[in-house]
Amino acid sequence: MAEKNYYDILGVSKDASDAEIKKKYRKLVRQYHPDVSDDADADNKIAEINNAYETLRDKDKRAEYDAMLNNPFANQGGAGGFGGAGFGGQGGAQGGFRWEDIKDQFGEGEAFGGGGFRFDDIFSAFGRGARGQGSGRQGGFDQFSGGFGSSESKGQDQHAEINVDLASVYSGDDYSIKLNVPVRQPNGSVSYDNKTLKIKIPKGITDGKQIRLAGQGAAGIGGGKNGDLFLKVKITHSDRIRLEGADVYQTVNIAPWEAALGEKINVTTPAGTLGVTIPKNSKSGSNLRLKGKGIPAKQAGDLYLTLNIVNPKISTDEAVQAYEQLKQAFGTVTIER
Repeated sequence: MAEKNYYDILGVSKDASDAEIKKKYRKLVRQYHPDVSDDADADNKIAEINNAYETLRDKDKRAEYDAMLNNPFANQGGAGGFGGAGFGGQGGAQGGFRWEDIKDQFGEGEAFGGGGFRFDDIFSAFGRGARGQGSGRQGGFDQFSGGFGSSESKGQDQHAEINVDLASVYSGDDYSIKLNVPVRQPNGSVSYDNKTLKIKIPKGITDGKQIRLAGQGAAGIGGGKNGDLFLKVKITHSDRIRLEGADVYQTVNIAPWEAALGEKINVTTPAGTLGVTIPKNSKSGSNLRLKGKGIPAKQAGDLYLTLNIVNPKISTDEAVQAYEQLKQAFGTVTIER
């Protein structure tokens, strides 16, 4: 996408209406947003899409951009660098315009006034009036930033990971995190500021999903907006639990007689304390499915209780006798090994 012009990036024609541009932009954002996209380059694509839309949605910026695309001195490799090519090191070998091209276009002669070209002619050629018209930061050629259009740019998005307890996912909860945030100073330098952010953990969020905090990323440049902060959720839980999307699997220990005879027991789960009936002749490793008791996502998951039969330790004579009686009672039973 880097070598495409803004129209190519959004997938619209150069005569597309504002409504068409907006519609296509929204579609691309839904497709490549880091919250939903599995594309490894989603962050860069979103940045390009936003950059293209910010120019084409503005009538004046779009007119300047179109003028640049139609100008004979524009970068021959495509106009994907709007605002990046201009006087000051971007011409010649870099693929931008050259002073020789300007001289050929406007004719030989004295460089400043007289019969040769004038700077006013140069600015006019790039879609702006005489040099004295307007401000370089308002439109046309920006003689200070070295390119076309505004020198403002949005700060980079930042990514981090946050540990969230499984119980918080079931109920939704408030968390506080401390960040060392980069802050751009007026002179262009960057300092760091300690910041505490309060975060609302959405009820039903699943492992690996992201929470977006608008404007909490890196500082913008030249008055541009700050980037966003994306927090990847890592759900913490006990070793007896594992997660598969919104489904929760929890290992539950039961006694041999509970497995053989079938009994109702109370089990502490992420969904609360639940009464569960153990079926007769249950085996270790079998699952009891509790529908809708998994993570309460948009489509709630299920809770699976994985039964684990645990034999009590023999610590008394009575226990030994009980096992001897059990052995005699099942003396004719053949166990597959």
